[in-house]
Amino acid sequence: MDVSTMRTRLMKADDFEAVVGIDTKVLGSSRPDYYEMRFEKLFGSRYYLPVSLVTEKEDGTVVGFVMGEIYMGQYGIFQEEATLDTIGVDPDYQKLGIGENLINEFVEHLRTLGVRRIHTLVGLDEPKLMRFFSANQFGPSSTIALERNL
Repeated sequence: MDVSTMRTRLMKADDFEAVVGIDTKVLGSSRPDYYEMRFEKLFGSRYYLPVSLVTEKEDGTVVGFVMGEIYMGQYGIFQEEATLDTIGVDPDYQKLGIGENLINEFVEHLRTLGVRRIHTLVGLDEPKLMRFFSANQFGPSSTIALERNL
């Protein structure tokens, strides 16, 4: 597969089925409700600043995606921070550098918007994902996520 012929672009509402399909292949289960909520937030608000991206082949087939958002902070004041909350690459196209390229494009896009820090969360039980983010210059945060079971 020639990755150099692929292009990365801003995500569109029409990418919904492709994103859900990739996520289903990666996780082995479908989460359409999660993506309906995310896409509604991304494309249903006039206040949304587009930052989510997809990578597609020459024929337009989406093979990877990254989703995130910029923190607006209190009172709509821009905080120079963003989140990366979901990334996925079709298993048939993994190990080709698509995930790394998506991260790099995402970072550059956010940089042009004035973002200086990106946050993401990885479970301690996900060593492959931890290695992926570490290889892409993510490191431990200065804050610790705490939880309480109810």
